[in-house]
Amino acid sequence: MRKSIIVFSLVSSLAASAAWAQPYPPNSEGVTMGHWHLNSRDIDANKKIFVALGGTAVKSGDFDIVRFPGVNVYLNVRPGSPPASGGTVGSVVNHVGFLVPNVQDSVAKWKNAGVDVTPGSNGRTDQAFVLTSDGLRIEILEDKNQKVPIRHHHVHFFVPETAIDSMQAWYGNLFGAKPGTRGNFKTGYVPGAELAYSKTTEATVGTKGRVLDHIGFDVNDLDAFLKKAEAAGVKVVVPATKNPNNGVSLAFIADPWGTYIELNQRPNQHYLDQM
Repeated sequence: MRKSIIVFSLVSSLAASAAWAQPYPPNSEGVTMGHWHLNSRDIDANKKIFVALGGTAVKSGDFDIVRFPGVNVYLNVRPGSPPASGGTVGSVVNHVGFLVPNVQDSVAKWKNAGVDVTPGSNGRTDQAFVLTSDGLRIEILEDKNQKVPIRHHHVHFFVPETAIDSMQAWYGNLFGAKPGTRGNFKTGYVPGAELAYSKTTEATVGTKGRVLDHIGFDVNDLDAFLKKAEAAGVKVVVPATKNPNNGVSLAFIADPWGTYIELNQRPNQHYLDQM
């Protein structure tokens, strides 16, 4: 696989610095997966886990970042900010996921590196889970045809059954997420991420303040995206702001179910080849 990678600026706050990243080419709506932002109680411990999984650690200003094909994982708590109010389970984003070519081979390697890995459900050998000390739940799935050791796969939402169709349509209309299914799940696909929608009968809370505070998408034209969002009734939580040092613009919105979402427009963007 030929990779085309360029250094570009990553932003997950109003004053972030440059970092390496690995997005896939955007879809017809100009959207591609960007990052997860974690409120990390122990940055070094979490960084050790993500590096053991196969990510590459970089430092960008206040941020420790571990990059994977398709997503960048930000590890940061702002000075004076409270610790995370809870893990992903119990929030609208129940877990996130990676793909590897062989789950059992990866699990053996990760356990040797000290990562706590639990088996898949119902004896599945093509699935495993990692749970960080501060409650980020990570699902590991298998794609035997994959040519890289690990890459980002999904963000899995848990919502009431009556909300699933609306959520699939919301991400489809605004982000161009192509609708589909995986097993019993309805899904939407944006480059770099499957968005999976599952029913739950348990009450959930929004992501802001949890260990996974927000997810981030890169967009080609932030102003146009925000105009489209506002026309659809979406409230802009943090208006567009441009970093004068690197030209990166950002804004925040939230979906109707409580997922806090960062939007980034990055100048002179280059992308990985699709896998």
